[in-house]
Amino acid sequence: MVKATAATLDDDSPLVVSCHRHPGLASGGADGKTGFGCRSPAKVPPPGKLRDSATKAGGAAFEAQRSQTNAGDYCAVYHPDLLRHPDSCPALVLNADYTPLSYYPLSLWPWQTAIKAMFLERVDVVAHYDREVHSPSASMKLPSVIALRQYVRPNEYPAFTRFNLFLRDRFRCVYCGSHRELTFDHVLPRAQGGRTSWENVATACAPCNLKKGGRTPRQAGMHIEREPIRPTSWQLQDHGKSFPPNYLHQSWRDYLYWDVVLEP
Repeated sequence: MVKATAATLDDDSPLVVSCHRHPGLASGGADGKTGFGCRSPAKVPPPGKLRDSATKAGGAAFEAQRSQTNAGDYCAVYHPDLLRHPDSCPALVLNADYTPLSYYPLSLWPWQTAIKAMFLERVDVVAHYDREVHSPSASMKLPSVIALRQYVRPNEYPAFTRFNLFLRDRFRCVYCGSHRELTFDHVLPRAQGGRTSWENVATACAPCNLKKGGRTPRQAGMHIEREPIRPTSWQLQDHGKSFPPNYLHQSWRDYLYWDVVLEP
């Protein structure tokens, strides 16, 4: 996990990388280093104009690609990306080593942030959507996969939060394995001197938590499947691979290694 810091591209465009923010990746711009993926200076089109023209372009793409069939009916022939709204075209963000900054939640930037990072030469474009956005003087395809030019070193250990605790235990109760009504439980109760730490707090469903009460697992006659430990950021990222999002763009799949068994 990467240490959270306050960083924005400008006043109206937050730098979004899952729930983590990285300083200096896409901030700046006063040096004039902008352009459509090139080194030469160019003026960055205002996001509002790109958004308006992108919406118009989607309708134009549909009209231009309608073909009349022999029966006299109209058949739409288009790539799904062409009619996709730009707000539905986030960019998968890879570190400089071409691994995702985060698996769960998946590291994604909105299209505006990705384009600004391109102009500021903070990222390299790896893959594109077929969806285009336009300004009065230029047009470009929206990036679907981008890689940071500067490597961001993750912290060795993640923050001690409820979400990371559940992710460590794979969103399962350590007593019965249930995925429902998850809470957290002090293995050694606080009444007996237990501390609120990685090594003493575990994921438990509400029924098991209620059954255990203010006792230790042994006193309650309950078996704990996994002793709580302090995980590393790598361990949490590895667990996150087991929880892919509902939607994965085709261009992302080469860079996301979910639990797939490789053929020998």
